[in-house]
Amino acid sequence: MTRLHLPKPKMVATDVDGTLIDHDERVTARTKAAVAALITDGVPFVLATGRPPRWIDPVVDGLGYAPLCVCGNGAVIYDSAADRVLASRTLDVDTLAWIADLAECALPGCGLAAERVGASAHDAVTPQFVSSPEYEHAWLNPDDTEVSRAEVIDAPAIKMLVRLRGTLSAEMRAVLAPLIGDRADITYSTDHGLIEISAPGVTKASGLTIVAQRLGVEHSAIIAFGDMPNDVPMLSMVGHGVAMANAHPEAIAAADEITAANSEDGVAQVLERWWV
Repeated sequence: MTRLHLPKPKMVATDVDGTLIDHDERVTARTKAAVAALITDGVPFVLATGRPPRWIDPVVDGLGYAPLCVCGNGAVIYDSAADRVLASRTLDVDTLAWIADLAECALPGCGLAAERVGASAHDAVTPQFVSSPEYEHAWLNPDDTEVSRAEVIDAPAIKMLVRLRGTLSAEMRAVLAPLIGDRADITYSTDHGLIEISAPGVTKASGLTIVAQRLGVEHSAIIAFGDMPNDVPMLSMVGHGVAMANAHPEAIAAADEITAANSEDGVAQVLERWWV
């Protein structure tokens, strides 16, 4: 239900893909102007995304502004202006090995990948994304490093990705979630046979909580935008959660309001109530 008389938010948080950017992965002029207006008004603007820090640069370029970012579905707090990872939570090696065994048994034929993080977005000390030979990408990922299965799980990771082509992500989650229990957090941001596994309790909500505490903003004063199941914890925790018209049913169910699709500047349409 749309609430037209909300007080002006004291923080705005938004997902990126399927939400802030259009189908061509661009920040439109209208969205850029709406974000610029709230920043000029002194209201913090935060990206909350499944993307790792190294995939934030194009969004910063499109916005013309470098915000604080909740990356990796809440596992990383990244200062894009300083190009510095402020905090991260990882899955340890033992847990990665246990999840890998579980996934390969429960989802025969799946491929595994691990997302890692350094001190900055492009920290080259170690490869930040590594995948097993069986892993098939759900989207273009030119910075992938293919390694052996053993090497995928030999270092802490901000998330493990499990890919099974031809399977719905929801079905994969339904199989693994009861087996993993509370030892890790499972979500997904695409329907195309890919689930993302993080340390227990790590979600966009946990990451946004850290940022809100850092900035002194109450949850009730935050408005957040999203479109997929990985956005549900964030949409549920804030004062006003907004799902896109193109959103997954789980995101729509968790939201207080449905705005226009990402291709129709749905984020800007809401922000323009206060900032035009």
